[in-house]
Amino acid sequence: MRRWNGWGDENTSMDLPQSAGEFLSKVVGAGHRLNDIDLAEVINAVPASRLPEHALVSVNAEQRVRHAKGQSLPDWLAMHSGEINCFPDGVCFPENKQDVKDILTYAKAHKVELIPYGGGTSVAGHINPKQSQRPVLTVNMGRMNQLLHLDEQSQIATFGAGTPGPMVEAQLLARGYTLGHFPQSFELSTLGGWVASRSSGQQSLRYGRIEQLFAGGNMETFDGSLDVPTFPASSAGPDLREILLGSEGRFGILTEIKVRVSKVADAEKFSVIFFKNWQSASQFCQTAVQSRIALSMLRVSNAVETQTQLKLAGHESAIKWLERYLSLRGCADEKCMLTFGLTGTKQQISASKKQLNRVIKKFNGVSTGEVLGKKWQANRFRSPYLREALWLQGYVVDTFETATDWGNVDNLMAKVESTMRDGLKAENEKVHVFTHLSHVYSQGCSLYTTYVYRNANSYSATLARWKKLKHQASLSIVNNGGTISHQHGVGKDHAPYLSVEKGELGMKVLVNLAEHFDAEQQLNPGTLLE
Repeated sequence: MRRWNGWGDENTSMDLPQSAGEFLSKVVGAGHRLNDIDLAEVINAVPASRLPEHALVSVNAEQRVRHAKGQSLPDWLAMHSGEINCFPDGVCFPENKQDVKDILTYAKAHKVELIPYGGGTSVAGHINPKQSQRPVLTVNMGRMNQLLHLDEQSQIATFGAGTPGPMVEAQLLARGYTLGHFPQSFELSTLGGWVASRSSGQQSLRYGRIEQLFAGGNMETFDGSLDVPTFPASSAGPDLREILLGSEGRFGILTEIKVRVSKVADAEKFSVIFFKNWQSASQFCQTAVQSRIALSMLRVSNAVETQTQLKLAGHESAIKWLERYLSLRGCADEKCMLTFGLTGTKQQISASKKQLNRVIKKFNGVSTGEVLGKKWQANRFRSPYLREALWLQGYVVDTFETATDWGNVDNLMAKVESTMRDGLKAENEKVHVFTHLSHVYSQGCSLYTTYVYRNANSYSATLARWKKLKHQASLSIVNNGGTISHQHGVGKDHAPYLSVEKGELGMKVLVNLAEHFDAEQQLNPGTLLE
């Protein structure tokens, strides 16, 4: 059973070793646990629905609670406190394109606002209803979850937009294929959500981001169907795929997604190496990717994240031996951990490894083999469960991400981390901040920053701390050469900062597109565009 107020399956959890609690107490102070509200209490607070009856629409109170929030930190605090300021008036579960068309007709006739909902994993407020004079209907796409067609000659697969990651891969694997798109939210997020928010997977170095994988598909709008055909390439004017990519439910509802798939690779290996400092590790990444070595993944943690990961890992005896060995090899207090993946035939992996070893040697990397890489692979989708573990200890954790060119990486990371670290000084509170590069490109890379702080004495004060930190981080990013989002989309949380990146004319184009498809602003209002 899925948690109603947090991430994932309620039977799955992540335990923190005692050393982790001691470490957090040292770096930010003793945690403060806040009381949680029961689901039954929240259900009792759900107001009457304002929706007219429809065969596809449910006004069940528990369904409305479970679709009220996503997975951002404010969403977490709202669901745990019961301080939910707005619920959808109902939820519908279309099973095919005709159902979606019927819902759009219903919404237009009764002036209903629609919020498309995939896996509910948004961390930027995409799926949260706003207070409105009009009724709000959440459109859960989860029943449109099948592989509809596989063109093996062109390697194009057509799926229902509500297909979650595990079902995408399972249905393709049965035919010997993979999409290869593995965001951290893979367990719950959906193909339509990946397209709508311009998602990136952990192995995008091999398979590409969703914009490379997305070949075409269908979006149902108030004015009819927008069908985007698949072409290997085209110079016939602007690419209509780009209207669907990153549309975040503002122009219509995605129903079918056509993606470029690959044959399942013969072999795959993940390994971990350490570098003596950040400069060596980041220069290694830049050199490796610009040398076009056939890697499937590169992820490097800065020194603080490396230290934090080792502290949270448990296995104290084994970690001590590891650190002793690394210290003897020149990787001590400033060491940085790098995880890389190689995917392909055994011959391809062998060739890539030979190329990579020359670069590792150049930057004095210390290999630890595949043991740590296998552990990463086994736990690659468990990180979101960390929020629950920290919550039980009295702490909150959140993340944000950006991307920038290589020449700006160190500057942007330093400014963002400094801003966050000092963000609660006025309250005499410490913030533990660390960053890794999660996706690398020839031009630059993404920076993925995590921060941990103590709960305040109340939910409202804890949320106020988040608002302060989020605003400071967002300004620091857009004012220092970073994009407001590399992989989480815009939603409602990032919308206020989008104009810095797009500019006045660019924003006008987006607004005009939204007005063209949705003159009455019934489609996910407030998302993407304020």
